[in-house]
Amino acid sequence: MEGALGVPLPADYKELYEVFGGSIFSDSLYVLDFLGHDEDPAFDFLTRWRVSLPVDQDSKLGNVSAVEPYAIYAPGSKGLVEWGSTEWDDEYFWLIDAGRPGECPVLARSHDVGAWHRYDMSTSEFLYRVLADANFQPSGIAQYDLGTTFKPGSGDPFDGQPL
Repeated sequence: MEGALGVPLPADYKELYEVFGGSIFSDSLYVLDFLGHDEDPAFDFLTRWRVSLPVDQDSKLGNVSAVEPYAIYAPGSKGLVEWGSTEWDDEYFWLIDAGRPGECPVLARSHDVGAWHRYDMSTSEFLYRVLADANFQPSGIAQYDLGTTFKPGSGDPFDGQPL
């Protein structure tokens, strides 16, 4: 992963991924996987990044980016890399700057609100706050009382296990 991106992933995320892998929390929040096979490319971190990069940089589409005012991260530059989402089309990204490796604030965008929100916290803290803090706005899902479940991998999101 880091070789493809050309920068290190956040250290706390690597620890989180080592424990949980790609996963589904509360039957609605998806942390992308590093599948490396064809199980489900829609949940594969590298596949999603590789597909979004050329589309974001296609000059035939003009200067419009799906992540405006940002751009999708290209090795050696500064931009966004998606690492998670929700079933409601909320999207979670890191803002990666090749000139500042290791600094990866979380940027989140909710499709019902549309604005970007920056969180200068670790991926683990952000994930915890989204799942457990009912007052974490606008990204928290704890307010919906979905229960606390975890399912490894990118399979059936309705087969979660209680934490």
